[in-house]
Amino acid sequence: MWQKLKSKITGMTIVMWTIGIVTLALVVYGSAVTLISGKYTLKQWIDFLIFGLAQGGIYALIALGYTQVYGVLKMINFAHSEVFMSGPMIGYFVATDLYHFNYIDTHPYLSILIVLIVAMFVSMSVAVILERIAYRPLRNAPRLVPLITAIGASFFLQYFFKGLFGSNIKVYPDWKVFLGKWVVFGQPILKIQIIVFFAAVLLMAGLFSFMQRTKTGKAIRAVSEDKDAAALMGIDVDSTISFSFALGGMMAGAGGVFYALMYKQVFFLMGFVPGIKAFTAAVLGGIGNVPGAMLGGLFLGLFEAIGPNLFLDGLGIPSPYQLKDVIAFSVLVLVLIFRPTGILGERLAKRA
Repeated sequence: MWQKLKSKITGMTIVMWTIGIVTLALVVYGSAVTLISGKYTLKQWIDFLIFGLAQGGIYALIALGYTQVYGVLKMINFAHSEVFMSGPMIGYFVATDLYHFNYIDTHPYLSILIVLIVAMFVSMSVAVILERIAYRPLRNAPRLVPLITAIGASFFLQYFFKGLFGSNIKVYPDWKVFLGKWVVFGQPILKIQIIVFFAAVLLMAGLFSFMQRTKTGKAIRAVSEDKDAAALMGIDVDSTISFSFALGGMMAGAGGVFYALMYKQVFFLMGFVPGIKAFTAAVLGGIGNVPGAMLGGLFLGLFEAIGPNLFLDGLGIPSPYQLKDVIAFSVLVLVLIFRPTGILGERLAKRA
């Protein structure tokens, strides 16, 4: 037994566990110092929490697209960040027209529904076109080929939208009904954050229910398990894969509108950072696992909102929130080192 254990202990294993232990020690020490100092009030911690949940809901919606595509094709669609960008970019022009006609003020809920539907349709269309033109012809190619194609498609979409609509930042109009705060249990909370979080949860619950209860959802899961066996059972594999792209695109489009409502702006490069964060969330939850993507997105949003002030402030780092991206990508690295399958990832059997 000792010989077997000894054979598994390598220099790299020691280095990885050293990194993990040191990181954990710094997190615990920094958190303890921050909490003992009492620098932040309970109200501020609740603000961090609510913001993290809203932001995590957006990450989760985008992450679902990565997970859907990986589930059926076992590839990372790095153009998904531009699928996320395309919906709210077109939605901006719809929202602006509605604002000019005073429709946003007179019919706020119907107008946001119109913008949401348009954005979801545009992102869905871009995702399906990508699958049909860029990925389907490479279905049987080595894995590196569609990966490079995805990166190329990402750059193409970025500069295609830049050429169409310019490089300037476009500001979404305000929905007055979403401005201000609600008092929940005596705690004032921004309306938009509550709305974004619950809308994201509702969409995720709808997608999960669709995947579990409908024939199309079962077909997607069957194709994810084994394309050849699914085809023998009468499932149209190509159509099912296209539908997976469509679902992921719709979720990304919705997430894009929520992102625009929270941050008030869109531009042709807006998808890059949220896309990488969503990919991190998908890996964290277990790439290819729908509940995992949801959980990973919410966890990353909370980690990013609370972590900088909780972990780094106690270590004496100035402006800790400026390092929130470092924390997010450090999470990705640590997950890939210690648990590559993610929180809910499944250990798949290898074919001989």
